[in-house]
Amino acid sequence: MSEHVTRQSIVEACRQMNALGINQGTSGNISVRHNGAMLISPSATPYESMRAEEIALMPLEGDYGSWQGPLKPSTEWRFHLDIMRARPDVGAIVHSHPTYCTALAMARKEIPAAHYMIAAFGGTSVRCAPYATFGTKELSVHALAALEGRSACLLANHGMIVCGASLPKAMWLAVELETIARQYVLSLQIGGPVLLSDADIAATAEKFTSYGLQDTQAAA
Repeated sequence: MSEHVTRQSIVEACRQMNALGINQGTSGNISVRHNGAMLISPSATPYESMRAEEIALMPLEGDYGSWQGPLKPSTEWRFHLDIMRARPDVGAIVHSHPTYCTALAMARKEIPAAHYMIAAFGGTSVRCAPYATFGTKELSVHALAALEGRSACLLANHGMIVCGASLPKAMWLAVELETIARQYVLSLQIGGPVLLSDADIAATAEKFTSYGLQDTQAAA
C-alpha cells in the first residue's frame, strides 16, 4: 500500500477500536510497518478529528526515537518501536484498554488455555507482563518478554498489546482477545474453566494451518 493509504488505514482502525468497544477515548494506539519505518498514531489526538497526515513516522533504524510529522507520536511509541525492531514478522501492533483484558491485567492474571482460540496467539496462554509506568523503556522490556513466542500479552494494571502480520490481522486478533477475556472472566464466576491441555492447543494450532488462520500466528 502507498504511505497515504497506510496512514488512512491507521486512522480508520483507531476509530474502529472505539466502535467495536475494545477501547475508550484516545487511550489506544496503533502502528504499522512501512518501508523501513513505523507509522504510528499521534499522542492525545481524538480519533474523530485525526487526519492521515498527522500520523507520525519513526525510522526503525538509526536515531532511536526520532520522528517526523506535525504531531508527536503516541506516548507508547517505545514498545511499538522495540517490538517492530525485534520482531521483523510483526507488521502491525494494536494497543488498547478493553474492559475485560484490562480487568484481568488489573488482577495481574494471564489468560490460560480456557478456549481453543487461545492457540491463535501462538501458545497455551496470553501472559501478563509486570507493571511499569506507561511510555517507559521498562514497560517496553516487560512487553517484549511477555510477547516471546506470542502475538499478544496483557500489561499489568494497564491494558493489552496484540501483534499481527498486517493491520487487519492485528485488529481481528484484538477483538478475539477481548472476547476470550470476557468469556474467561465469566467462567470464573461459575467455578472456573476446565483448561485444555498443551496437546489440545497444539492440535488446534496444527488445524489452523489448513483453516486460513496461519497468518494470525505470523507474529508468534
